[in-house]
Amino acid sequence: MEQRKLGNSDLAITPMGFGAWAIGGGDWRFGWGDQDDAESIAAIRRAVELGINWIDTAAVYGFGHSEEMVRKALDGMTDRPYLFTKCGLVPSATDSRVPTENISAASIRRECEASLKRLAVEAIDLYQIHWPTDNIEDIDEAWAAMAELQRAGKVRYIGVSNFNVAELERALAIAPVTSLQPQYSLVKPEVEGEILPFCKQRGIGTIVYSPMGAGLLTGAMTRERAKALPANDWRASNPEFQEPKLTQNLELVALLEKIGARHGRSAGEIAIAWTLHNPAVTAAIVGARSPRQVEGNIGALTFRLSEEEYAEIARRRRR
Repeated sequence: MEQRKLGNSDLAITPMGFGAWAIGGGDWRFGWGDQDDAESIAAIRRAVELGINWIDTAAVYGFGHSEEMVRKALDGMTDRPYLFTKCGLVPSATDSRVPTENISAASIRRECEASLKRLAVEAIDLYQIHWPTDNIEDIDEAWAAMAELQRAGKVRYIGVSNFNVAELERALAIAPVTSLQPQYSLVKPEVEGEILPFCKQRGIGTIVYSPMGAGLLTGAMTRERAKALPANDWRASNPEFQEPKLTQNLELVALLEKIGARHGRSAGEIAIAWTLHNPAVTAAIVGARSPRQVEGNIGALTFRLSEEEYAEIARRRRR
């Protein structure tokens, strides 16, 4: 199984990791609707069984529920995957279902201790700040706190998520940044312009999230399904799942299905492979809510697009 070094770390990770956002359930602002916990546990175990060696979760996913599901799934497992989690989003004082940014040193330390307890580990393999605040100066205190957690052995490596170049530079002035986790897909390619080249130049690993556009590019999303998304699924209010963007996105899916048919691959696997084609991308986070979904995307561990196929997709994007 191919493995790639993540940034400045000694972590050798598979090109695809298990994303545990959706298994946090639907009882919070950015949930994915109701989720069966037994299916979540089975999905994680199936992913590890098929060769995935890292799991990405966050304290905010169901406000601890996702981390608890990860712990239960790995209970008793001898060959355990790396565990990546995040801090910096906590329940709002006015609505406990809605997260708000808090990257103060005290909050980060509290979140780290809570995550260690929920995951039942002595150290987190990669600890990440989930989102920056509107005040770039907050990074100074936050990143110093993250570096202190690393020195204390609470976390092995530290990274960030959703940072821009200026924010990355601010953090780098304080301590090394192992990785960045940006959103990156055919429907959200903006980081190609500045952020991914910066990370490649500075040796920062990148683990991209939502490579299938939050389910849009899997081949399973239809107009009918998009319209029927439940109220507790954050995608129900996302413009990408509504017209006129929905039709454009489904036309793109048709091309991915056409390319996938040549290789016996799903549209989702082609979408993931597209992100991995970028030399700045270390690996992709792929969410799953059941063993069946894991099995439907596992081909992306090994499948790669040819240059001709990548160009074919590029021509469609330019229309």
